[in-house]
Amino acid sequence: MQVSVEATGALERKMTVAVPVERVDLEVQKRLQSLSRTVKLPGFRPGKVPAKVVASKYGPKVRQEVMDEVTRSSFYEALSAEKLQPAGMPVFEPIPTAESGNLEFIATFEVFPEVTLASFEGVSVEKPTAEISAADIDGMIDKMRRQRVEWQAVERAAQAEDQLVVDFVGSIDGEKFEGGEGNNVTLVLGSGTFIPGFEDQLLGTSAGDEIVVNVTFPEGYQSTELAGKAAQFAVTVQSVSEPKLPEIDEDFAKNFGIDSLDDLRGELSKSMQYELDQAIKGKTKQAVMDMLFEKNPLDLPKSLVDDEIEALMNQMKTNLSNQGVPIEGLDLSGDMYEDQARRRVTLSLLISEIVKANELKASPDKIRETVESVASTYDTPDEVVKWYYAERERLRQIESVVLEEMVVDWVLGQVQFDEQATTFEALMERSKQ
Repeated sequence: MQVSVEATGALERKMTVAVPVERVDLEVQKRLQSLSRTVKLPGFRPGKVPAKVVASKYGPKVRQEVMDEVTRSSFYEALSAEKLQPAGMPVFEPIPTAESGNLEFIATFEVFPEVTLASFEGVSVEKPTAEISAADIDGMIDKMRRQRVEWQAVERAAQAEDQLVVDFVGSIDGEKFEGGEGNNVTLVLGSGTFIPGFEDQLLGTSAGDEIVVNVTFPEGYQSTELAGKAAQFAVTVQSVSEPKLPEIDEDFAKNFGIDSLDDLRGELSKSMQYELDQAIKGKTKQAVMDMLFEKNPLDLPKSLVDDEIEALMNQMKTNLSNQGVPIEGLDLSGDMYEDQARRRVTLSLLISEIVKANELKASPDKIRETVESVASTYDTPDEVVKWYYAERERLRQIESVVLEEMVVDWVLGQVQFDEQATTFEALMERSKQ
């Protein structure tokens, strides 16, 4: 077998391969002989069909099959011989049969880039620091308290944090618009769930009042037809209710299955510390990945980026479908996902290089620990653990997570920390973004 390789771009390679025709002929002959023992043709007993008849009827098809298989197998043999690692599938182009009769073809493909990590000298990574304070626990209890709010109708004017039930009809330049009407809609004044300015204009209204609310839709509003436009809403206030919050006492704690208020605070402290640790870990990991991506620009195989774009688009369609959004005829542009795809491919290559260069391995114990940590957030952790261990592919996903964490730990051992003091509440808000 003869092989020549030409670099036609930073990562693109064009490989020309010539395979001796004898390799094809021998395999074709072997298959036709095997076929002659089983083929059934009219006028012949099974296994008695003459070789010439079998070759005449099935020869072209068998030869094409053999040539396709030999093309693929010889391509991978050539890759091994040339020590090339392809990224994505090759494009095969047959070369018209030469005088020698040899099978010749050109394979065009991309290779993985050489990854050389930039120096970590003088590099620092931002790491948030925070502690759980008594005020944080008080704030969490207040949120739990508000989740059990009861609404009591009042005959006074509406105040901040009151709940209103309203009917409204929206219009722009005197014309109603789609989605601008609502009946018996509840809203809490100050919640910010409606268009900016809408709730403020309902302060001071009472049950039975009819007013016109003037607002302007935000420029980035989800409905582009309404974005940036001024609108008027004819609003009828059906009722005004004030919040009645439960007392924070022993009975309040017992509603959550905990015997005392002190015990409730203790349990909250533990769970909030876990959330804080996870948030710090997540933000630190993000800072490490940002640094790796910024410091190590790579030439990327187009095929890998395209595959990642396709994966991201399919993920978006799945998410929309799960939310009940129809996706038939949905036309997503790959350009929307290119930057994200390039980042993910780059980081994947960098992580792989760090894992290989430092011989990092995810131990069974660490994988088990991670599975159990994930499972602990569910109501039936034992069942979740069994689910992960039921299929190897699920464990591979956990193994990838463990290896990423090991890479982050390795990087953190090479760089300096830039500790940024923050609060539990601020960190939780950042984690939602």
